[in-house]
Amino acid sequence: MPNNYSSISRNVRLDFSHEVFFTRDSFALDNSTLSDLLKNEQTGKRTKVILYLDEGILDGNPNLPDLVEKYFQKHNKELNLVCPPKFVRGGEEAKNDWKFVESIWSDLNQHSMCRHSYVLVVGGGAALDLIGFASSTAHRGVRLVRFPTTTLSQGDGGVGVKNGINFFGKKNWVGTFAVPDAVINDFSFLRTLPHSQKRAGYVEAMKVALIRDRAFFEWIEERAESLAKFEQTPMEQLIRRSAALHLDHIAGSGDPFERGSARPLDFGHWIAHKLEPMSDFEVGHGDAVAIGLAADVIYCTRIGLLKQEAAERVLTLLQALGFEIYHSLLHAKNKDGGSIILDGLEEFREHLGGKLTITLIQALGQGVEVHQMDDAQVLHSINDLRTRSLATLQA
Repeated sequence: MPNNYSSISRNVRLDFSHEVFFTRDSFALDNSTLSDLLKNEQTGKRTKVILYLDEGILDGNPNLPDLVEKYFQKHNKELNLVCPPKFVRGGEEAKNDWKFVESIWSDLNQHSMCRHSYVLVVGGGAALDLIGFASSTAHRGVRLVRFPTTTLSQGDGGVGVKNGINFFGKKNWVGTFAVPDAVINDFSFLRTLPHSQKRAGYVEAMKVALIRDRAFFEWIEERAESLAKFEQTPMEQLIRRSAALHLDHIAGSGDPFERGSARPLDFGHWIAHKLEPMSDFEVGHGDAVAIGLAADVIYCTRIGLLKQEAAERVLTLLQALGFEIYHSLLHAKNKDGGSIILDGLEEFREHLGGKLTITLIQALGQGVEVHQMDDAQVLHSINDLRTRSLATLQA
């Protein structure tokens, strides 16, 4: 019987430009960072822009909507702000309701935004995820500029290429990979953050240092006291280095859209991804990752992968920066009496695409991938965290 099937194969190289700018007071009238970025030099036509503000930043920046409108009025020959700034809910709950996505789509449709228009979002990681997902799915992708406003998003998530919302009770179950047209890290937004949000970005910097850059980890160690006091200069330096390392991984890993199963930048995250929804997101992402890092570091020592001295340095630094390394939910049980946290391993395997790949460390600055976890040793590691946490409280 003749073979009636044939195939055509081509290797396609796709080049993306991914730019991160660092500045202060982006919407000051004399700051041209944004206006230079948005100008349409080729056609000379006014660029259509719609801008979303995370409600959570207004407490510390009450004049921001007025500043935005005045900025676009000054540049109205080149830029067309199609409506006053729109407000979106911040925090993880913004990613839990599909109606928020539909509302953004409705805005883009109402104002006839196209793939040459720009969506701007100013906010924390959840708002960036929400707006990024909506814009990347409208017209198969409207141009996006992110303004991360937290240490967590400026040093990690905000400079990435992922967008997502929560579904089926699972974090980021629905999402896209889309390279933003630009990320503008405006340090002025950090000034009014509560301490918990200032601290949150430190743990992602530690994470990337532990898997890629021992010298950066030791730099953080040396400045732990200053960082714990949220001194401006070391905090900004930490964000710059963290952003650069995350960007280098995205650009140089050969797998920016995660077609494989390896997720080195998710070191410490498999527990965090389970702990956040278990707590109804009362445990924030940074705090959850700190706990996940602590558990995985202890696990590394228990299986003989990491020296005890190195693990102690990691745990000591987490606590010196102000992180809790244990939560009682780590010992929660499912309906069959098993560990809910261990259930998270299966969910993480699914999140990775079918093959379990967990990044651990074999030395400070040296990540390593494993494809199975010893359940008993995981539970022992969690018990060790509880013991250490109790000892800290009693000290």
